[in-house]
Amino acid sequence: MYQIIQYIKFLLKSTNQHSVHSPFVYQFVTKCLYDKKKYDAYKKLQNYRKTLKNSKAELDITDLGEGSKTLGNEVRKVSQMVSTSSSTKKEARLLYRVAKYFKLSSVLELGTSLGMGTYAFALANENSKIITVEGCKNTSNFTQSQFQDLGIDNTYFNIGAFSFEIEKLEQKHFDCIYFDGHHNKEATIQYFEALIPKVHNDSIFIFDDIYWSKEMTEAWDYIKAHKAVTVTVDCFHLGFVFFRKEQAKEHFRIRL
Repeated sequence: MYQIIQYIKFLLKSTNQHSVHSPFVYQFVTKCLYDKKKYDAYKKLQNYRKTLKNSKAELDITDLGEGSKTLGNEVRKVSQMVSTSSSTKKEARLLYRVAKYFKLSSVLELGTSLGMGTYAFALANENSKIITVEGCKNTSNFTQSQFQDLGIDNTYFNIGAFSFEIEKLEQKHFDCIYFDGHHNKEATIQYFEALIPKVHNDSIFIFDDIYWSKEMTEAWDYIKAHKAVTVTVDCFHLGFVFFRKEQAKEHFRIRL
């Protein structure tokens, strides 16, 4: 019910490119978010989703985050997980466009799951380096085996609690950090603060499920108000955060 109410509010307050006066955000909206081109990668993403839906595998899940609101069992079918705990078809395509548009060369993903988002980032630039972190060993190992079958070799799989894995990161900066796990206000803010030192002027943070719960929306409000943040673009399911010092602080709600 919370998400439905928030979505109605979002529709009432959101807009399209015509109310965007920032040239940077206008270009982002029109040339990336609203890009209607049919990329070849979309077919690869769809084929991977079909493979997962047809999988007979069952995974013994260790859930270190808030968990799934639909699947409560410790043993979960991959065919069900792809519909409830993985990036949707629309989100995966959007992540691909974002990675391609900004020419992302280094991406950190918190929450591998079955790798739909990971695959989108990896397809956008074969020379990029994707580090993806998953708390569940069995899920990570399954996804890694799928990527080996796909011939994807620019992705590195780390297994462990996000807080511990963040501390171990040796890379100085990331072009993009995708927060897609542990949907909890305190944890989200903790990871956000811990990863602020990893940004450069053109870095992007992407937050999934910012209206997952009242707490997650409060975390999103905290992030928007942070002194390091200059621009945010709220697309309801995903929130984009920019740190460009040359930008005036503004917040946008964009319908997709």
